[in-house]
Amino acid sequence: MTTEPVTIDEFERLDIRVGTITDAQPFPEARKPAIKLWIDFGGDLGVKRSSAQITVHYRPDTLIGRQVCAVVNFPPRRIGPFVSEVLTLGLPDAQGGIVLIRPDFKVPDGGKLF
Repeated sequence: MTTEPVTIDEFERLDIRVGTITDAQPFPEARKPAIKLWIDFGGDLGVKRSSAQITVHYRPDTLIGRQVCAVVNFPPRRIGPFVSEVLTLGLPDAQGGIVLIRPDFKVPDGGKLF
């Protein structure tokens, strides 16, 4: 699979921020297994919701307090009864299970990816 090149201006339009998960709950109503997340991005962004298909490696109780990266400027998306406001970022492992992208060290919530 090859991807079409993008310009630096196109990349900079993505607003990717770090936030801390403050709540995580099972999402049995989702068509694909998922967890509902509430992520605090601090400052003007505050707490945003996300539906994340991360059930292979994570349980809701293990996620609270963990920092994650998310795209915060996509339009909200309704997933069943839940509105997902940000796209939490992850990468697939060798079997396709999603592994969350997060900083190696604690950084201020709301920090923007450069």
